[in-house]
This record gives sequence, C-alpha cells and structure tokens, in this order.
Amino acid sequence: MVTAIAKFISAIGSARILQNSDPILYIPFREIFWIVGSLELLVSLICLFSGRIRLQSGLVACLSTNFALYRIGLRLVGWHRPCSCLGNLTDALHVPPQTADTAMKIILAYLLLGSYASLFWLWRQRRKSGSSAVGAASL
Repeated sequence: MVTAIAKFISAIGSARILQNSDPILYIPFREIFWIVGSLELLVSLICLFSGRIRLQSGLVACLSTNFALYRIGLRLVGWHRPCSCLGNLTDALHVPPQTADTAMKIILAYLLLGSYASLFWLWRQRRKSGSSAVGAASL
C-alpha cells in the first residue's frame, strides 16, 4: 500500500521523468505510476480485508512475479538505473535512489518467496486433507 501511495504522490508531481516513456512499455512513467499504483492498492486492500488466504497469496504472487519479470526486462534492454518504483518519494525523504532500489529488491524477494511458499503450503494442506478424505471414504 505504501508503494501505491508513493506512486500516486509522484504521479501528481512535476518531475521530468514523468514525461519520459518507460523503456519496456513505451508509455509515460506518469501513466505507469497511476496504473501500477492502482493495481498495488487493489491487491493491498484485498489482502487487508479478504479472509481468503489462497486469493491473497495468489494475487501477491502474481503481482510480485510481474515486478520481477519487469526488472529482468529492464536489465535485458540495458536499463541500469535504480527502479523508480517509489517515484520521487526517495527525493522527499532524502533517501539515495540506490538504497531505495536495494530495499525494494529485498521486499520483492520477500513477497515472491513468501507468496509462493504460502501457495505451496496451501496446496499441500489441500492435498493432505483430500487424501485423508479419500482414505476415510474407502473404509
């Protein structure tokens, strides 16, 4: 939710980078901030207010996988600058862009590993309870 809010705040700003096109999607960063910020906000609200763990884990896995693929794509096209995923919030907080980029990579790894581990655990639990039900039915 924090990164969504950071993107919204940045999108209403006047930084020059907002007019630049993204090197992968070829649309202005300002529009990307609105779109991705909205998706992040939606997923975070579902995670906060939904009791459906499989849905929550699946959405986080999907979102974080897309972020990881996007970062890989940036490398493939030769983009070696820090990710602007927090917009210009790093400037306002006086956090060096490289430090923010490293923190976001750590958070991304946490979200990826945590969501897929959660999905795997849920799958095992479902499989285990399914085999128990089959075993009980055969008695």
